[in-house]
Amino acid sequence: MEPTWIESASAWISAHPFAAGAVVFLIAFCDALIIVGMVVPALPLLFAVGTMIGLGHVNGPYALLSATLGAFCGDGLSFWIGRRWGVQLRQRWPFSRYPQWLDRGETMFRRRGVQSIFVARFVGAVRPFVPAIAGMLHMPVRRYALPSFVACLLWSALFLAPGWVLGASYDAVAAVADRLTLVLGGLIAAIALVWACVLYTWRWFAGHADNLLARMLKWTRRHPHLGRYAAALIDPNRPESPSLLMLAVCLLAISWAWFTLLASLLASGGPLALDHTVHEFMWNLRNPLADRLMAGLASVGDASVLGPAALVALLYLLWRKRWTAAAHWIAAIVFGLVFTNVLEAAIDMPRPPTAPAGFGFPSVAVTMTTIVFGFFAVLIARELPGRQRVWPYLLAGVVTTVIAFARLYLGAHWPSDLVGGTLFGILWLLVLGLAYRRHVARSFWMRPLAWAFYTVFVAAALWHAPRNADRLLARFDAAAPTTTLAAASWWTRDWASLPSHRNERDARRRWALDVQVAGSLKPLQDALVAQGWRVQPQAGWVATLGLLDDDTPAREQVVLPATLDARPEQLLLLRPGRAPDEQIALRLWPAPATLDDGTRLWMGTAQTLRYLRPLRAASLWLPVADNGNAHAQVREALQAFHPVEAPHPQDGVPVLRLRTP
Repeated sequence: MEPTWIESASAWISAHPFAAGAVVFLIAFCDALIIVGMVVPALPLLFAVGTMIGLGHVNGPYALLSATLGAFCGDGLSFWIGRRWGVQLRQRWPFSRYPQWLDRGETMFRRRGVQSIFVARFVGAVRPFVPAIAGMLHMPVRRYALPSFVACLLWSALFLAPGWVLGASYDAVAAVADRLTLVLGGLIAAIALVWACVLYTWRWFAGHADNLLARMLKWTRRHPHLGRYAAALIDPNRPESPSLLMLAVCLLAISWAWFTLLASLLASGGPLALDHTVHEFMWNLRNPLADRLMAGLASVGDASVLGPAALVALLYLLWRKRWTAAAHWIAAIVFGLVFTNVLEAAIDMPRPPTAPAGFGFPSVAVTMTTIVFGFFAVLIARELPGRQRVWPYLLAGVVTTVIAFARLYLGAHWPSDLVGGTLFGILWLLVLGLAYRRHVARSFWMRPLAWAFYTVFVAAALWHAPRNADRLLARFDAAAPTTTLAAASWWTRDWASLPSHRNERDARRRWALDVQVAGSLKPLQDALVAQGWRVQPQAGWVATLGLLDDDTPAREQVVLPATLDARPEQLLLLRPGRAPDEQIALRLWPAPATLDDGTRLWMGTAQTLRYLRPLRAASLWLPVADNGNAHAQVREALQAFHPVEAPHPQDGVPVLRLRTP
């Protein structure tokens, strides 16, 4: 069973197979059309279409042809518009107001000629304009048409391919990787979003700095009393003025966002509804393979990592006698720590139920990462040439995002803790950045400083994160079950109150929980091992990467772990099946309840696993339908414990229950 949006889309496509191609044609056509192509999100839309192709709901060649023709027709219409209006196009809105849209395309076309038709098709900023430029400059149609069609074909194939591959491998990923794919995909999406926000915000300011400076100068002349303070920041004779203005505008925006968030939290008296929703969603994504990775990434924001990097930067500034920069660097860190602790003490924000003591509002690790990396970017960006000045800010955004996402995954903070910490960190570094940039005009050789800071940070992270991951992860273990069942009642009737399947939206991962055990698992494990079963330790990343090795025999490849209510498997037992590519598996997890006499309860599933190759790059042990064969083998192997069996009232699945000494 696919996710809801896939179900709805596949149902519509089944009813309108021809219209699906028309939709693909329209997406590609609008993306190629002059002006319209700037606002059409073709990449995510074609990614979704590719996913539908991989799942078998859309014919691949038909979709590829539709996308190619749509892009070719859109380019052709843009070419005709350019040829029809010629240079007069520049005098018409919106090009009369934003001439740079055509300037970029014309620069590329004059520099590369026919090659620009290929290049522009894959560059979103100029894609809708280069065909119009070719028409404006009266490029022959015969010379334009063939390169345009080939470029459209390659573009369609490239944009459909990622979703196509994902759709083709969806069954395998959903059945085995469990929530891991969502976690890694969410992390990548968060990094991409922050990267895009920082990059395009910087580029917007860089492209509009002169216009903003001119407007601010006019404002200062109309308001002489207040304007004299603003004029100190926007002296047109100072090359720093654009940067100062950018910092000032960002300061106003971030201040508004910070106080709005703070007012919302104080008004609600605690976490927002969105906080609870996101926290529950992230907690349900817990996965053994992702847990240790995220714990390591969350540790990157610790003082053991940020401290050495900050100290090295301070020592370098003192050695070079950059007293002002050193003083601002100390102020950034010291006052950031002080203000963060004051806020944490002043605002009584309840912690998430999964967070131990020491994790509050705002997030100290996220706040200090924002301040340290952000102010370091302020220190060195002014020494970089042109567009390279954005790189320190991009690195600051990526590192802060990774730490925030990892802590959100672990359940250490509410989302508002992380957003509040980030906004406060940006607020403080903007204030300090304005003060520093306003009073420092001397340049210095920043390359050794940058190498020292980033190298020490990476080295400290590589040393600290693996050592701290397990310790940090132990603090975020799933909470003990709060439901208590009477021992006698569980054996007779209350066993039916426990879930019959894993709580998964995807039916392929909603395995039947057809085994219940009360007592210690050691006697059960010993009994099965004596009958030829083997215990597989929980697979880590090294063992998982071994799935890429085709030369390893199937029986030596690991079975990937799975979770139940954010808890990893407590025990995974395997037994050879009838064929070399088949195994019988028994997975056991802690149950969401305990018995009133203190006895632990366990729930499990019996499966038949088949060694399949759904992905070209790797083979995997996947659960397959077996008509109850695995359950029957487990029942036979556990006869020494005198198990009983009855159908679960929810769905009639036979549930085996037993007690161990």
